[in-house]
Amino acid sequence: MANTLNPTEEKEAREVIKKFVLLNALRYGGKASQKPVFGKLLGEYPQFRQKIKDVAPIVKEIVQEINALHLEQQKAIVEEKWPEALTKEKTEETKQLPPLPNAKKYERVVTRFSPNPDFVLHLGSARAIILSYDYAKMYNGLFYLRFEDTDSKTKKPKLEFYNAIRDDLKWLGCKWDAEFIQSDRLQIYYEHAEEILKNGNAYVCTCIREVFQEKAKNSQSCPCRELAVEENLLRWNHMLDGTYGEGEAVVRIKTDVDHPNPAVRDWPALRIVDTEKYPHPRVGSKYRVWPLYNFSTGIDDHLMGVTHIIRGKEHLTNQDRQEYMYQHFGWKYPETIHYGRLKITGASLSKSEIVKGLNSGLYKHWDDPRLATLAALRKRGITPEAIHSLMIDVGPKPADVVLSWKNLYAHNRKQIDATAKRYFFVHNPIKITVNNVPHDFTAQIPLHPGHPEIGFRFFEVKPEDGEAAFLISKDDLEVVEGKRAIRFMGLFNFKVEKIEKSLVQATFLGESYEEAKKVGAPLIHWIPCNSGVPCEVTMPDASVAKGVSEEACRSLNPNEIVQFQRFGFVRVDGVNKKLNVRFAHR
Repeated sequence: MANTLNPTEEKEAREVIKKFVLLNALRYGGKASQKPVFGKLLGEYPQFRQKIKDVAPIVKEIVQEINALHLEQQKAIVEEKWPEALTKEKTEETKQLPPLPNAKKYERVVTRFSPNPDFVLHLGSARAIILSYDYAKMYNGLFYLRFEDTDSKTKKPKLEFYNAIRDDLKWLGCKWDAEFIQSDRLQIYYEHAEEILKNGNAYVCTCIREVFQEKAKNSQSCPCRELAVEENLLRWNHMLDGTYGEGEAVVRIKTDVDHPNPAVRDWPALRIVDTEKYPHPRVGSKYRVWPLYNFSTGIDDHLMGVTHIIRGKEHLTNQDRQEYMYQHFGWKYPETIHYGRLKITGASLSKSEIVKGLNSGLYKHWDDPRLATLAALRKRGITPEAIHSLMIDVGPKPADVVLSWKNLYAHNRKQIDATAKRYFFVHNPIKITVNNVPHDFTAQIPLHPGHPEIGFRFFEVKPEDGEAAFLISKDDLEVVEGKRAIRFMGLFNFKVEKIEKSLVQATFLGESYEEAKKVGAPLIHWIPCNSGVPCEVTMPDASVAKGVSEEACRSLNPNEIVQFQRFGFVRVDGVNKKLNVRFAHR
């Protein structure tokens, strides 16, 4: 008997469990999970470890009870019983970005987001955008958008993605103070190429690429490195006038041939591109010599006055390369923050993998619900505010971060739960008839349980000869079978008498919600037969859940985010003869 809870212990356990469940629910937008609650309980109250068998079902019971409440109801309970805990939770949850290094050294902080317009943005892109934007605004600085579109061969930009990227930034609420497009700046890069050649810190290399790489690997310089300035300028003109063809000459920045990283040794800065074969989508074949990433980016960061570069740690080698160029020009390198890689379980953030999936037909479009592109998240009803708070939560830490969809959903739930209207959607419907219904009913159900001022939905139930017919979800057959009583949400109580393949037969029990609660009657949603709107829900795995939504859904507007009760949050695609929505999360 020592491992069994006595009445006093059970009362204490229920009280602390309820507190932990409520706080967990508030942290995650109204939905608590058993595992963290259980862990916290046993961590802070080790006396319950020997009585796990008694405690576990209590945790499960209270989690179900609290999750059935609306977020506002949960908050009200905590504010009444444990206000100090709520204050502590809010303090812990309020996260801010750490200060920028050496921000006071600069008259004005300037940051930038520099995408290659070869594809749409994804959740990983949002980290660079939001951190750069927020830091600029934190210090009353400037945030620039710069399209890095100088590679028309291997990472060819496409016109449609320039506007798609602009639209994504606008959606995120990150308005840029100025915009630059590198394909408009070729003459600037040419001027700097000529300058660095003249000062002897760069040279035009005509070595076969593999030969150069082998020499660099062995810390040997190529013969071109020792050419006179005049010869390099002559070769540079031959690059521009067409004497050299693609692959026959590159401009290299002089570094240290003994640098520990062979990739840094005399890195390539400008190359020739066969623009007849690889025309640029904006400037066609106007230019044949194009800067590579480190040259154009390094020059632009200096000329645009960028003070802080915020990017992934895969760019650490690029910083090593660019610092040599900055020394040659006599410039000071900007402050840098290199954050760790960001991954999300179950989704790829690799452009190449996503494009491969599109080309193979695996994905129909870049807004496919299986993807973590911003276009896909937007269509599913993930809000920009949720993405913003998630990225602030993750911050600029150098360690790699692996997120789950649940992390994003928790942030999104906090944004939409208080405003999303509630409706019934019966997935995979089956007919149920209820006998002995004593009179007509008009069910008045709030559009939002926490905000009755928003309004109500109304359902008319008119039995014929005491029988009323409804649609319920086949998913609920397991819920209702064998129960003493079941309650239609907002209507009445009944008992299932018989379940057949296409019909459920039941008997009316009464109207009292208190009676239903007393016997532990499960609550299920419903729609009167011969009413409702055919509805298709595109799920996160791209499958389609079909069913019927209530009549009030006819008035929904595209892009509206609502909650299908007991099913999940959805975003409306459109309403015509049927309602099309995309599932966001539960």
